[in-house]
Amino acid sequence: MRTGVRVGVDVGTVRIGVARSDFHGMLATPVETVPRQRGAAAPGDLARLTAIVAELDAVEVIVGLPLALSGRHTASTEDAVAFAAALAGELTVPVRLVDERLSTVSAQAALRTSGRSTRTQRPVVDQVAATIILQHALDTERASGKPAGAPVDTTGRP
Repeated sequence: MRTGVRVGVDVGTVRIGVARSDFHGMLATPVETVPRQRGAAAPGDLARLTAIVAELDAVEVIVGLPLALSGRHTASTEDAVAFAAALAGELTVPVRLVDERLSTVSAQAALRTSGRSTRTQRPVVDQVAATIILQHALDTERASGKPAGAPVDTTGRP
């Protein structure tokens, strides 16, 4: 398992959830929810994520790839790919896309189980989804010995 902090990102149309791992890549924890500005990858969104990556001295960023259950691409998939490409263009660390099917559903279920109402979930559900995405990537790497997902280049192709 590679060492170094990783940042997990759940790109939504309204909010961006952010999570981080510990240095040893064992555990993902929530960081914050960034309100998303209008546009595919608004400069303010990218600036805040770039600052978080720098503050945490992260070695990699994992962006959730929201595929349909069938595995097909959707409008959300294309948005996440474009966002990841724009983010990769701003960072000096690698950005990877990782399948995130049902991460938000899992996050909502976990919050509901913990006693949170739907209304009180909104501010944190994206952070929890980012945590689930990142934890999945960490577990996959630990099990396989290879980084999870696919690298992103600045053209937006996984």
